[in-house]
Amino acid sequence: MIDANRRLLSTGAAMLLVVTLTGAGGLPEAVTEPPVDAPAVASDDEPTEVGWRLLASLDYRTGEPGEELAALAGQLVKVPGFTVPLEDWASSATEFLLVPYVGACIHTPPPPPNQLVYIEMEDGQRAKLDGWNPVWVEGVLEIETTESVYGYVGFTITGQRVYPYEP
Repeated sequence: MIDANRRLLSTGAAMLLVVTLTGAGGLPEAVTEPPVDAPAVASDDEPTEVGWRLLASLDYRTGEPGEELAALAGQLVKVPGFTVPLEDWASSATEFLLVPYVGACIHTPPPPPNQLVYIEMEDGQRAKLDGWNPVWVEGVLEIETTESVYGYVGFTITGQRVYPYEP
């Protein structure tokens, strides 16, 4: 028997619909729907929430970011999303991709570069990866093109913290 639970998570202007299908033992089988826009200005001590609509304002063909996105370059941000290991079956890593929806990069073609974030954890920290459940990634955002095994990536974050998504 499969039990489906729906939760609507809201953070300021951001909303994330999480559909968790659970089977035997209550383990997640799927989480769907991408996190959407979450531009929220932070205090000096807190990271700025950045949503996927704002990241999509990067014209990945020219490399030109929108004005609001350009202002966040070099700033401490937090982005919701799903982790994709760069090594097969990795449950923790120092480097990984952050994507807006479950299964991105597993199917071809991968999302465009403005919907992929390359994460490299600060000081070689290892982050726990669970691609089925959304997380927040906090760190310093750079707008730069990087190549990964899944293609080109439009952003890099030097990760300081990875933790479960909660509004």
